[in-house]
Amino acid sequence: MRLSWGLLLLVVALALGGTAAARCPTPCVCDNLQSHVLCLNGNLTAIPSTIPQLTKKLDLRGNSFTVIPVGAFLATPYLTHLDLQRCKVERLEEGAFRGLGRLVYLNLACNSIALLYQESLDGLSSLEQLILKGNRIEEIQLGAFGHLGSLTVLDLRANALVYLPDMVFQGLQVLRWLRLSHNTLHVLDSEAFAALPTLRRLSLDHNELQALPGEALARLDGVSRLDLGHNPITYVAEEALAMASLKHLFLDHAAIQDVAPDAFAHSPQLHTLDLRENQLQGLPPLAGAGGLARVSLAGNPLLCSCLLRPFHNWLARARVQVEGACAAPPALRGRPLDSLRPPELRCGRAQLLPSPAVPSEQPKTASSGQCPQRCACSPDFRHGSCKNRDLREIPRGFPKDTHLLDLRQNTFGMVPPGAFPNLKELVSLHLQSCSIGALHPGALRGLDSLVYLYLTDNHLSTLAATAFEGAPRLAYLDLDHNAFTRLPVGAFQLLPNLISLHLQHNAIRELAEGDLAGMGGLRWLYLAGNAIGHIASAALAPAKMLEKLHLEGNRLAEVPTAALRGLPALSELKLSRNPIKHMGDSAFLPVASSLQHLYLDNMRLEQISPGAFAGLGPKIRSLYLESNKMSNIPDMSNFTGLEILNLRDVPFHCDCQLLPLRRWIDKLNLRVGATCGSPAEARGVKVKLSTAFQTCSGWGRGEAGGASPDKATAASKPRKKKRSGKSPHRGLKKSRA
Repeated sequence: MRLSWGLLLLVVALALGGTAAARCPTPCVCDNLQSHVLCLNGNLTAIPSTIPQLTKKLDLRGNSFTVIPVGAFLATPYLTHLDLQRCKVERLEEGAFRGLGRLVYLNLACNSIALLYQESLDGLSSLEQLILKGNRIEEIQLGAFGHLGSLTVLDLRANALVYLPDMVFQGLQVLRWLRLSHNTLHVLDSEAFAALPTLRRLSLDHNELQALPGEALARLDGVSRLDLGHNPITYVAEEALAMASLKHLFLDHAAIQDVAPDAFAHSPQLHTLDLRENQLQGLPPLAGAGGLARVSLAGNPLLCSCLLRPFHNWLARARVQVEGACAAPPALRGRPLDSLRPPELRCGRAQLLPSPAVPSEQPKTASSGQCPQRCACSPDFRHGSCKNRDLREIPRGFPKDTHLLDLRQNTFGMVPPGAFPNLKELVSLHLQSCSIGALHPGALRGLDSLVYLYLTDNHLSTLAATAFEGAPRLAYLDLDHNAFTRLPVGAFQLLPNLISLHLQHNAIRELAEGDLAGMGGLRWLYLAGNAIGHIASAALAPAKMLEKLHLEGNRLAEVPTAALRGLPALSELKLSRNPIKHMGDSAFLPVASSLQHLYLDNMRLEQISPGAFAGLGPKIRSLYLESNKMSNIPDMSNFTGLEILNLRDVPFHCDCQLLPLRRWIDKLNLRVGATCGSPAEARGVKVKLSTAFQTCSGWGRGEAGGASPDKATAASKPRKKKRSGKSPHRGLKKSRA
């Protein structure tokens, strides 16, 4: 009876599986018994419409979607896991994930999303983990997370966030871990972390915080671990942290020179304090930190004099373990702190450096004001909006505490001097699609707190040198889709904090020396879709901190090797869709020590010199070479860190000269998409499966996908293969390009 019941279940499962499998889209793999669908690196440009309806896990990594449209997954309502990593996604339309009420895991890592709209994540009521790391998110609109009431982990690492407004995480009622590492945060509003009652861990390391954001952190009663390392914090002030549940505080690798005695007096449960690799010459006794058990001071220039004796006595009295060693005086250099006896801590001429001045905090004043006619003002979110109201002049009279002002889709024509009076707290200004042809000098005067300025889709062709006067904190400037024919020289010199500059889809013809003068802090430069045919050798030199350079869709006929000199931090370079036919030796040598992501696709590239990739190696993580015309590529055997390699639509000539590439591909655990373009009998066959190499000298010695000619018959017989520990997929049906 038990056997019959099992057979019945198997028959039903196979029947259902067969029905669904028939709809498996190309180039996907459908495992219908497990309800899994894999469409990895398939060069898809749209979400497949024939994914089986009962699918629970959908893996779409490595495709090219650009936009996730409204209702993209309405046909798969049973999804619980969705992976969209490395899909070149730039925008999530509002309502993109509607219908996915069962989804618990969504991975959107390593895309190009810049903005999270209010309804971008609507419909994900069961979502528990949201991974958004490695995008270029600059702004999060209030309410973006309002529908994620089940979320426990939010990963926003490695984005482009500078500022967190009040209530930005509203709606995350059960969030336990918020990961904000590796952004550029330096402004946190006092209510930025309000409405996070269950948060237990907050990661703010590797940002640009210059002081502990004590007011914002005081809202986090339940956080037990706080990571603030790798921030340029110089001083920990009196009562800097008031966090009732905090147990582990990491302030390592900062620039801390002094800590106030009662800095942690209102964090009574603090157990571990990590102050490694700072600039501390000593510490005072830490009053009120009664639960402290361990302090790490390794890597600090500790002066073991009489001035350290109170701290040393406190360590013994409070039974606190300490890690660290003396840097001076010479007689005690290298001695661990816990090995010292009080008489050894003597005073000579050496004294501690004076404590740095404590930065004064100016009180914030919030004033309510009436909203201009035909506009809407939200006092709760401190937003003002006059979007698409057919306005001809910029309205005035917004509340003085407005943080975000949305004036999109009007017809202002120009921005006059002093256009935004009494808006000293304004952080984000949206002027997209406003037919603006002139930004007059002094137009932004008084916008002391402005961080984001969006001027996309206007008619600007030039900017005066004083166009941005009065907005010294501006960090993100978007000038895409305007009419610039060259970079506006001198206009950026008044923006010392500029991090990201968008000038895509203009008509810029060249980058000349001096165009980037004054942009020493620039990290991301977006110039795609212009007409750039020449880059002067010193044009990029002022931007010494540049990390991303996007030049795709221009008219460059060669790699601008000389212009890349002096960019020691460049990690991402996009040259796609430029008419570069030949690539010479050492093309990327000036940035070889830092480059991680290289885009060379869709260039009609005919020849790559054997030494073109000289200097590049294990640091390269992604390389895009698809849709070119070369028949071979240089040796890349030292590219051991590759995570993505795209060789699709390249007409490889599959003969013995290609054998090194064939063997290298065998060793990669990547789907590269390489196919033969010639000879005729091999055209369209995957390089990895081609038999064209079987006559080559040395073939058959450990080849993974082929056999020597004298063993061809044996190779066609069934053989036992080693398993990686995973069980075989039953009911698996493949559909591959």
